[in-house]
Formats: sequence, C-alpha cells, structure tokens
Amino acid sequence: MERTSRNLGSLDAGTTLQLNNTHAKETSELDLAHLTTLLGMACYARGIDQGKTAFLIALDHTAPYQNPNFDWFKSAYPSFIYIDRVIVAESARGQGIARLLYEDLFATAHRAGVPRIVCEVNSEPPNPASDAFHLAMDFEKVGQAVLYNGAKTVNYFAKNLG
Repeated sequence: MERTSRNLGSLDAGTTLQLNNTHAKETSELDLAHLTTLLGMACYARGIDQGKTAFLIALDHTAPYQNPNFDWFKSAYPSFIYIDRVIVAESARGQGIARLLYEDLFATAHRAGVPRIVCEVNSEPPNPASDAFHLAMDFEKVGQAVLYNGAKTVNYFAKNLG
C-alpha cells in the first residue's frame, strides 16, 4: 500500500467521497458538489491512494467556510488551520497513517507561519479513538459546543506549534 500522501484535487473527489460517506457518523455526509467546494477552499488536502485509503482536509482561518465549528475557532483565535475532516479506512487503521498526515500538516503550517492547528471531535455521539489520538498528538481541549438542537456535542481541540 502507498504510504505517501499526495495533494487531492477535484479528480480525486469521487474516491474521497466514498470514504467520507462511509464514515459520515464521525464527520458528516457530503455530496460531490460540496466536497469539490471544500477541496477548493482547503489550504491542505492530502490523501493516501487518491483518498481511497485516507485523507485529511484542512482550511486556514481566511477560508470562506460556513460551519459552526469553524466559526467558533474564528472567534477564539486570529490565526489557525482547521482540520475539517480526517478519515482512515478501517482496513488501514493502526498503521500510522493519520500520524503521517498530521505530521505533514504540522510541517506545512509551521512553514506558513501558522501558530496552531485546531479541530473538533464528537463527544455525542462519542468518538473515543479520535479523542485518544488527538491527546496523543499533544492537542489540548479548549472548548465544547452543543450543535443541531442537541443532536451533536463536540469537544474543541487546539495544538500550538512551537
């Protein structure tokens, strides 16, 4: 299996969309038009195996993204990169792929002079594997929100890049 990430573009959207929607409970379901728009706004969109095995999509604080979690971070920090979604196929978990993508994102942010990486993780419905992963990657919990009339609760995490 390819263990090197590469930039994702609109030609990869169909493959990436399949993996995304398989894990819509942890992220959110998208259609092809919304994923293509998201990829176009992203400051970082990289994947393994054209997004079939894994991908990470992130936006910087200047993106014209309409999302309550992104908005929370915009009100909290002047500069950041927001991880909108990261997914690793179940068959590829435990192989260090998420760590590879995150470390590449950290290096990209550091080169760009961005001081922090931020994200949210569902607490309701719970996502304990993601909580553990983010804590192991030195993210700190910085807030919480209840969204969509109580249907979802998220914890907000930030990692300051030193």
